[in-house]
Amino acid sequence: MTKLELKGDWNITMGKLKQRWAQLTHDDLQLVEGQQEELLGRIQKRTGETREAIVKAIQESSSTCCP
Repeated sequence: MTKLELKGDWNITMGKLKQRWAQLTHDDLQLVEGQQEELLGRIQKRTGETREAIVKAIQESSSTCCP
């Protein structure tokens, strides 16, 4: 997952992740350049999901939002 992949249509992806994991807050999903690892760690801590499952969910959410 690259920085560019995460930045593309992030608001749509963020909404889909909130639907999947309702316990995530807006603050949890704030993407600050250079802090993708922190974002993954926050989601992992809140949800208890594996890193691989989170990366897959982000990629799936991103791929379904963008043509």
